[in-house]
Amino acid sequence: MTVPKPIVNTPVNKLRFGMFMPPMNSPATQNPTTSLLRDIQTIQLMDTLGFDEVWVGEHHSAGTEIIADPLTFIAHVAPQTRNIKLGTGVVSIPYHNPLMIADRAILVDHLTRGRLMLGVGPGSLPTDAAMLGLEPSELRPALQEDLEVLLRLIYGERVTHKNDRYTLVDAATQLAPYSDPVFDIAVAANSSPAGPMLAGKYGLSMLSVGATTELGFDVLAHHWDRLEEEAEIHGQTADRSRWRMFGPMHIAETKEQAIEDVKYGFMEYCDYTQKTLALPTVRADGESFEERVKWVNETGLGVIGTPDMAIAQIERLMKQSNGGFGCYMLQQHDWANWQATQRHLELFARHVIPAFQPSQRRLLASEKWAQDRHTELDEKNGAAIQSWADQHPSAKGNV
Repeated sequence: MTVPKPIVNTPVNKLRFGMFMPPMNSPATQNPTTSLLRDIQTIQLMDTLGFDEVWVGEHHSAGTEIIADPLTFIAHVAPQTRNIKLGTGVVSIPYHNPLMIADRAILVDHLTRGRLMLGVGPGSLPTDAAMLGLEPSELRPALQEDLEVLLRLIYGERVTHKNDRYTLVDAATQLAPYSDPVFDIAVAANSSPAGPMLAGKYGLSMLSVGATTELGFDVLAHHWDRLEEEAEIHGQTADRSRWRMFGPMHIAETKEQAIEDVKYGFMEYCDYTQKTLALPTVRADGESFEERVKWVNETGLGVIGTPDMAIAQIERLMKQSNGGFGCYMLQQHDWANWQATQRHLELFARHVIPAFQPSQRRLLASEKWAQDRHTELDEKNGAAIQSWADQHPSAKGNV
């Protein structure tokens, strides 16, 4: 049996696609109610277009990333969609009592009939942590401690645990998850090895939210190696299909049109990363519009361009991962207006997604088979039509 070769280098047979939605609703002068409505409409459109999943963030300050509770948001969006899976991207678990996270996640898993994915992390906005009296240096150790407690609760154990942030006394969840045995649980990874180590130790999915940044890109393969090492030590399974990567894009029919589109809101996004968001791993380079577009396109951070450029960027990540991954996530942003953003998603679904999935390989194989036999079959079919016409002159014109 001859198997058609893939159109692109896709070690994982069928790459999934989704979105990481902080959300980046900039500038802060926008109407927040209509911004949230547009976030909901974005997910509805992606559901219609066949995207697989969306991850929604938790933030509490700085005026742009305005969803405070992704679980509440997911519970609201789920009845307005049909198939798309909905994840927390991420719940900042050092901010919460683990029992409350476990109970709420299990509830939303039931409400969504198994479409929930639970992403967890240390928290990314230092302004959020500051309001809770937490120092950035405390967050990753807290994540390590709290994640174990959270997982024990989700899996049905009764837990007693005490630290400076919370106390649990013989605590347990009263509901079991709807998903059997549990919904997908993922841990965020940026440039440090903390995320890969935890994902490997507990057999979790990994969200490489800094995959296309300079530091994040350089350590991608190392991150997976570290995950595999920890998985082997702790008797877990390392599955590349559960590895997700994230990066910003805006595409249009031409590169020139894409650049024109992002004049709408790209500068405000860059200003936010430079002057408001105290996160060194996410910071635009340059001051002018042209310099900042180069920062995206020429550093490998993302794409402002065409579907072909988007395909090349994902292939680049595939190669750097040294073995493949399971899902590519677009970053949600307000770089372009709503009409251009919808067109961007439509073009991505129509021209980028199929390049990484088996259906395109089979369609192209069928097209090539027909083209290879075109001359032969065209002649035979023409001769058959002519023969029939010659035998039945009264039926001339009927084939």
